[in-house]
Amino acid sequence: MRAPVSWSPCVSSHRATAHGADGGPPVPPRPAEPPSTDSRAADPRTTEPPAAGPRPVSPPLVDTPPTTDPPPDQDVPRIERPAPTPRARGHVGTRPPTYDAEPTALPAADPDDLDDLVADTVLDGARYGACTLRAVSVRGDSARYRGEPRRDSLLTARFGTGEHALLLVAMATGARATPGAHRAAAEACHWIGRAVGRSHARLVEDIRDGRRGDLKSGLHRLTDRSLGKLRASASEQGVGPEEYAASLRCLLLSADPGCRTRVFFGVGPGGLFRLREGEWQDIEPQVTDIKGDPVVGFGSPPSETPEGDRLTMDLGIPTPPSPYEPAPEPPREPFRFRTSVARPGDTLLMCSGGLAEPLRGEPELGEYLAERWSRPEPPGLAAFLADSQVRVKGYADDRTAAAVWEA
Repeated sequence: MRAPVSWSPCVSSHRATAHGADGGPPVPPRPAEPPSTDSRAADPRTTEPPAAGPRPVSPPLVDTPPTTDPPPDQDVPRIERPAPTPRARGHVGTRPPTYDAEPTALPAADPDDLDDLVADTVLDGARYGACTLRAVSVRGDSARYRGEPRRDSLLTARFGTGEHALLLVAMATGARATPGAHRAAAEACHWIGRAVGRSHARLVEDIRDGRRGDLKSGLHRLTDRSLGKLRASASEQGVGPEEYAASLRCLLLSADPGCRTRVFFGVGPGGLFRLREGEWQDIEPQVTDIKGDPVVGFGSPPSETPEGDRLTMDLGIPTPPSPYEPAPEPPREPFRFRTSVARPGDTLLMCSGGLAEPLRGEPELGEYLAERWSRPEPPGLAAFLADSQVRVKGYADDRTAAAVWEA
């Protein structure tokens, strides 16, 4: 049986010290609690009893050096923020285009002719000599919405090796609202590619030596021959030549680093632009057409014969075609040709009408592409694709473009 605990009063402090019966050490006094500033604690009627359970343990205090600002005369290294670059934009202009930005419907497929299918987007690129090439062909917003195939066709090819290699970029656009437009465009690119590939050795020599006359006559002949095969294909299919036709635009680049001559040729509408020192230059070859009524000495027949007889008045009645002569062909587009010498830092852009028309009609698109493509390094394939399909309201055709950056 344990002895009872005796309590003895303490004179110096009105507290009691407990001693055990076995003479153990005294129980230490409980430290005094600081006075509470809560008004409820002063009133015993509002004082709540302490909550049951163990008391929380306070974390140990860690000595942290005080934070002081450096003296004013001390140099502090600063982190320079990179210059802000414009973000890629989905469209330019005051209003967004009507159609969705992404493809909606796929073209109808024939299970027995799957080779006739055309991909929505074709993307390619290369680097040879002093130039970097980016090429893309994208289905337009209207065709994406209606489930129609892309009428534009793109061909990029290299013929030869080393410094004697020749790069060809060919793009064609089929006739609008015709069922075989995409096939005609692809066939035009294949025919011109085959013709250029078989003559690439001679073409490389003419480009390096600057034989502009030989180049123009030779490429004109190759273009007429390729489009002639396209008209023959239309005759075999039993359709009119105007229904199975395509515009054609080509660019020839030499792989020789010392040769900066760029050759453009083709037939049909489109665009050829040069970005130099941040400004666009429209260098599309202009074809001069003779307009107006014929005048004496220029296109009009003489008023009398060499013998002095007056000619019968022409009443303007057309003569019916002879059944023994073939029907006249539709008027052909004039041949376009241009050679240009590139400077370091230039960007040459060849494109179909789907991109040329908004570039000429919407200045904001030209300003945006000029800023994006004037940087020291050419864009990657993904960035070039995003830039090429920035949309403009009112322009929903296919877009095909090939850009060359000069180192």
